[in-house]
Amino acid sequence: MSYAKTLSDSLHHRLNMYALAASAAGVGMLAVAQPAEAKIIYTKTHMVIAGAEQYYLDLNHDKITDFTIVNFPDGSAEWLYLKPAAGNSEVGSVTQSGWHFAAAMKKGSAIGPKGHFLGGTGMMAAAFSTRSSIGPWRNVTNRYLGLKFQIKGKTHYGWARLNVTGGSIVATLTGYAYETTANKPIIAGKTKGADVIRVSDTTAGSLGRLALGRK
Repeated sequence: MSYAKTLSDSLHHRLNMYALAASAAGVGMLAVAQPAEAKIIYTKTHMVIAGAEQYYLDLNHDKITDFTIVNFPDGSAEWLYLKPAAGNSEVGSVTQSGWHFAAAMKKGSAIGPKGHFLGGTGMMAAAFSTRSSIGPWRNVTNRYLGLKFQIKGKTHYGWARLNVTGGSIVATLTGYAYETTANKPIIAGKTKGADVIRVSDTTAGSLGRLALGRK
């Protein structure tokens, strides 16, 4: 075997090894980069909102209130509604009589740029002393608010899951989530999968909390 051929074979072998090393390094870099890619941050909770209480919902745990869920009794009626912070909104509809209702979405619904979002407070449910009631959130289980909110000036989408009973209205927040990639839709109720990161509201350090009284 000639020296030239031996050198050529050796060089070819080294080039193959470099290619394999570069490929492995690339895979490693991809694995490191994955957490910065699209992820859903899901927070499991169990928060009862009853009487004259309101809950400050901080979807991304940055200590900024994104939405406030308000239970507001006024003597003759009890009202449950959602107040978005400035620049935020919720999926909903406006009736011919001018009522703004926040939608009670089903699991699997898409929440994203094509959604119909309200620009202000969305009524969820109301119970009156006459025992009549109105609103899409009357006596529901595992329904979802479709949410659009801002993180550092960019639009993100999320959801909040609640059960609501009444008679006297009692809302229970059982979980919420948001998509970390700006302008990317999220599926209501998605809490499992390679793109889901699960956290607990007891360890997330969120602003979310109950407050007594009215605002």
